[in-house]
Amino acid sequence: MNHFEIIETRVAQVRATLATLELDAFIVPHDDEHLGEYIPAYAERLDWITGFNGSAGLAIILAQRAALFVDGRYTVQARMQAPAELFEFLHLNEDPHVQWLAEQLPSGARVGFDPRLHSLAWYQSAKPILAERGIALVRVEENPIDLHWSDRPAPTKTPVILYSEELAGQSSQAKRELLASDLRKRGLDAVLLTQAEPINWLLNLRGRDVERLPVVLGFAVLYANTSMDFFVDTDKIDCIAFTRHVGQDVSVYPIDKLGDVLQRIGEDQQKVLADPNTANAWTQLTMEEAGAILVAGQDPTMLPKACKNAVELAGMQRAHLRDGVAVTRFLAWLDRLIASGDYQDMDEGTLADRLEAFRREQDHYVEPSFDTISALGPNAAMCHYRHTNGTPRPFGQDSIYLVDSGAQYLDGTTDITRVVAKGYNDSVDAEARYKMKQEINNKRWEGSKNGYADLQPANNLRSNQFTADTPLFVKEYSDFYTTKRGFHPRAANSNPNGSWADTAMLGMINMPILQYAAEMRTPALVVHGENAHSRYFSEDAFKALGSKNKELYIVPNATHVDLYDNQAGKIPFDKFEQFFKANLK
Repeated sequence: MNHFEIIETRVAQVRATLATLELDAFIVPHDDEHLGEYIPAYAERLDWITGFNGSAGLAIILAQRAALFVDGRYTVQARMQAPAELFEFLHLNEDPHVQWLAEQLPSGARVGFDPRLHSLAWYQSAKPILAERGIALVRVEENPIDLHWSDRPAPTKTPVILYSEELAGQSSQAKRELLASDLRKRGLDAVLLTQAEPINWLLNLRGRDVERLPVVLGFAVLYANTSMDFFVDTDKIDCIAFTRHVGQDVSVYPIDKLGDVLQRIGEDQQKVLADPNTANAWTQLTMEEAGAILVAGQDPTMLPKACKNAVELAGMQRAHLRDGVAVTRFLAWLDRLIASGDYQDMDEGTLADRLEAFRREQDHYVEPSFDTISALGPNAAMCHYRHTNGTPRPFGQDSIYLVDSGAQYLDGTTDITRVVAKGYNDSVDAEARYKMKQEINNKRWEGSKNGYADLQPANNLRSNQFTADTPLFVKEYSDFYTTKRGFHPRAANSNPNGSWADTAMLGMINMPILQYAAEMRTPALVVHGENAHSRYFSEDAFKALGSKNKELYIVPNATHVDLYDNQAGKIPFDKFEQFFKANLK
């Protein structure tokens, strides 16, 4: 069967099960029982039912319809992977899925969900929205996808790693005493812990249960008397070594005993702290319905886990230094490769492999911290692009190369993004590029005198004009500008007789700014938000600028998106006015 037929068969199987359960819809999130960002292969239910393998999304299967919700990072990828014949594509944030579902179903309908894969906060929010329309939200005991996923991967059996105090900087016993003391001060009996990272931090453990995330998966209950119940695949633990590592007051149970312990906690009417946003609904409802008093609050491990001790800070610094060496060696190798012109056998995949090879030579290296985004040309514009989803693009003359990567070391985690220009204008030198800019700028003056710039030949293509050599980005432009999605009769990219102005290429020449920044001679003002995650990019660009008249202006308290528009009132128009008045003479 082809891809479409496989997904069609799976959707039909799930629909048949829903009919048996008298359900009119079923919600499939991209989550496992721990509700973390990274999930193991056996929990990739969204991928199984839709074909979409991005890190964020949700599907809803109805009797006659289906919808896939993704955020802005995955709008292109979702349409490439999930069959449009089966799924309607909607935005994860702009099209709230519960509200959408309420509008699709009649009163009396029943919506199924797996309470282990949704937070309690989601359940408490979704239930009244659906109830207002007369729609029931129904818990399912066994996930319908699991019933039909015959080749579902098994959980890993990799042994738990006991993370030494020499690397952690603090014993598990000390961490548990700190949290238990806080529970006692707040009059609480216990705290429920469901996310992998906090539990691994608290017990000084590491694992290989999830790709790109060095954790062992499990659940835990920490009691006010400092004792702890830890629920994990016991086949992965050497109990004697584990007890020696964490102390005598941690009891280890198989995962399937979690429900029994939660039931007992409820029957004892214990007062339990649980985070409704990060803990799944099943764990909390099990306790509450058995009689426990739930106290909603943030996971108490988050703040102490975030406050790194001296040993952790030193480890992070060493890890980043080693990683910096690896990345620098890779970039130097890439420079030599470009200079030689001998890159015929290179593509996105081989470049990613070479970067990891440099990292593998560093001490304490474990694995990539996420799937390397190695993207050439138009692929560099796709958020969270994965070269493994198709045929890796070859390294060529017309490429901007973006590499977003990181590494897991035993003593730290890294994440670094770099852009390398290997573009259309690499065949000319700096002086020739400067003359080209002058010529285009002169055309701008001519255009201002004539009222409009001259036009280039028509640049757009219709789908019937595509050939095997048509670049992917041209096809994507056509799909947008010549269809209902982005068509406008007066737009240059929509009208078959339209085109760009002959001055438009100035932006293209200037685009690889970090590569050619030193060549800039005109006054420059670089503006960025103080709290923007991308601030470092502008700071690096500013340092590289060759302009003698340059200024870096950091907008106080502004984030990355605050400067997209002026909704937050933070765009510094007064700064722009000052700059232009001073330099436009």
